[in-house]
Amino acid sequence: MNIADFDYDLPARFIAQTPADPRDAARLMRMGRSSGAITHHCFADVADMLFPGDALVLNDTRVIPARLYATKAESGGKVEILLLRRRGERRWLALVGGRNVQAGMRLLLADGAGCTVAACLDKGQRILEFDQAIDARLTELGEMPLPPYIHAKLNDSERYQTVYSRSEGSAAAPTAGLHFTPALLERIAAKGVRIARCTLHIGLDTFQPITAERVTEHKIHSEFARLDADNAQAINNAKAAGGRVIAVGTTSARTLETAAACADDQACVRPFAAETSLFIYPGYRWRAVDAMITNFHLPRSSLLLMLSAFIGRGRLLAAYEAAKRMGYRFYSFGDAMFIG
Repeated sequence: MNIADFDYDLPARFIAQTPADPRDAARLMRMGRSSGAITHHCFADVADMLFPGDALVLNDTRVIPARLYATKAESGGKVEILLLRRRGERRWLALVGGRNVQAGMRLLLADGAGCTVAACLDKGQRILEFDQAIDARLTELGEMPLPPYIHAKLNDSERYQTVYSRSEGSAAAPTAGLHFTPALLERIAAKGVRIARCTLHIGLDTFQPITAERVTEHKIHSEFARLDADNAQAINNAKAAGGRVIAVGTTSARTLETAAACADDQACVRPFAAETSLFIYPGYRWRAVDAMITNFHLPRSSLLLMLSAFIGRGRLLAAYEAAKRMGYRFYSFGDAMFIG
């Protein structure tokens, strides 16, 4: 497979710049996974698409204010830092934007504290060693790391968090979950749907398209994921009783499929807490996920490949063309699909 086969044209006017208000007022395209039939709804209608005994799986990761601004200690040149993953108490893997940022260089933050570039990696990545743990100061120094295609100012940073976020560590939001409200989740639970949680801290691949010409040549970055025993049991119970496992977003899907790869024949998923480098593209055999709630994703992205593996490339791209004709909004603050 060539990555060019997973391209499509999207004029800028389709890229959502602000979130829907209220959250569950976003539009929802429903697609039958086996039939390919498409209908159009409001996101709040998703409760009517779930049945008693289903398991709805949420990624409870929380975005940190990961974008920092710094200057080079020697020259005063400006540097932009995007924290990606913790590598120790004071060490972080980060994307660093700025000219000629070399190992050993000192960078100063707005409060006068600083960090040292401990190592230079590829694609603009650096290992940064901060003078002291920075976590407690991120709220003061950092900004919410909105994707580069969003240009409007976000007045309320909580709008780039899900209402159920609690485990800090992501450089981006699990955007399919942005559409849920507490009232909608209560309505879903009242129907007898099991609501389970997992964690996947979203990192570098969210920000970078696939550049390899052939899909199989792409090296996906690993991300930390976790599914605890109680939530694994809830998912296994739902599956054993004939319910569907519905992943809210590609990150929940990736976590569930990683957990399924670890499981034995007696269970759908197994608890785990580890790095996952699972790369899902057409030809993948799904083990846990029966249905998915997801946004409309970037061309040539690993997320588009995952959805192509779930419903087929041609059917997915046809759905995206239908979404454009209907005026759907795309990407992080855009509308959603229910595939199942």
